[in-house]
Amino acid sequence: MINHEQYDPEGQAKGNFHRFSRFRGAFRRLIGAFLSTASAAVTLLCCTVLVSTALQIGATASQNAKPEVRRTYPLTKFYDTPSPLPRGKAGELIRKEQFDEYDLSSSVLATRILYHSRSAAGGDVATSGVVLYPDGTAPAGGWPLIAWAHDLNGVARQCAPSLSRNLEHGPFLSMYVNLGYAVVATDYTGLGTTFRNAFSDMQSNAADIVYSVAAARTAVPQLGSHWLAVGATDGGLAVMGVAEMQYDLKDPNYLGGILITGLSDLEDRYQSPDLAALLFLAYGIKTLYPQFDPKDILQDKAQALLPAAEHACAGAEINLAVSDVTKPNWRSNRFVQEYFGRNRAGQKPAYGPLLAISDADANGRAAQVIGRMCKQGDVVQFEKFAASDSSSVIGESVTDQIAWIRGRFAGSPAPHNCSQTR
Repeated sequence: MINHEQYDPEGQAKGNFHRFSRFRGAFRRLIGAFLSTASAAVTLLCCTVLVSTALQIGATASQNAKPEVRRTYPLTKFYDTPSPLPRGKAGELIRKEQFDEYDLSSSVLATRILYHSRSAAGGDVATSGVVLYPDGTAPAGGWPLIAWAHDLNGVARQCAPSLSRNLEHGPFLSMYVNLGYAVVATDYTGLGTTFRNAFSDMQSNAADIVYSVAAARTAVPQLGSHWLAVGATDGGLAVMGVAEMQYDLKDPNYLGGILITGLSDLEDRYQSPDLAALLFLAYGIKTLYPQFDPKDILQDKAQALLPAAEHACAGAEINLAVSDVTKPNWRSNRFVQEYFGRNRAGQKPAYGPLLAISDADANGRAAQVIGRMCKQGDVVQFEKFAASDSSSVIGESVTDQIAWIRGRFAGSPAPHNCSQTR
């Protein structure tokens, strides 16, 4: 447990918040204007408003952003792994490198990592990611650690968030570092490294999150032993996978997780799917089940686009009508059913408490999952927000997130409201 007489994240945030103004790009003018009128005693509420507004402006700015190649870094030899990969224990660090070119607060240090993880079949795979931590002296016991789970971003190597100039959620992650936490953000296997990505498979992504923690501590010895997981949208489903995985592992240093939107059954997300996501899904199923043949669910026109989709990231445009993508009754395919079945949250007890934050569009689907979790005795705090997009919910729920995180690191009993959601 962190000794708050020696270490107070909120107090440190007040001393360090001026550094938050050094964000680059679309956020620089916003933060500069904010800090020019703020008093010296910056509060968490100010931080909440700032992050919420920054995320909304970032979403608007991204519509007029520069081409993707100018917003990302190229793959380097750092991400390459020998074939076959020399075996190593899950969580064992393969290599690390300091990297100071991200568009983050200048008070945030970054170290890229490459480490051993495990595939859905239990095979040894290499996974990349990045560790963010404060530029300063760590408190007694080390920086408390947040394992970040990002949204899905395609299946190609170049889709790795660690290749993005702002790590996809740079201001949000910088905020937590400036509050005195370290963050380890996995890319998920196959995004960055030369292995196949198991797109949207919460168990595979959960393994990458869990094993990133040990690798991060090896790469950055200033990190503490206690940690929790936070994820947004599809990353939220991965955090659910972490909680279920911990039911078997029972890591005493794991303190729970936050799911920011995304708490629903994977199958529900494919009722009105994005066309590119259908191709990514076929790729992910093939990763888990090599005997699966995509042509069993994809029509000829869509199957012809699959090789291109394997090298694309989220946002790729697919010029096909929905009727030209999948075959009738594609959901009844046995591999599709097995894939959907293993990605149904709340089938296995969660180890440790959870904070589930839902957006307006997903409240109903999330409530179904919460109902299953409550029936099996999980400790869940379910919070609903009126916003319908994840960026707004991430910002609007910052105060709730920070309070919940501080409580877990302080060893306080976790709040829950299952009796109110039944």
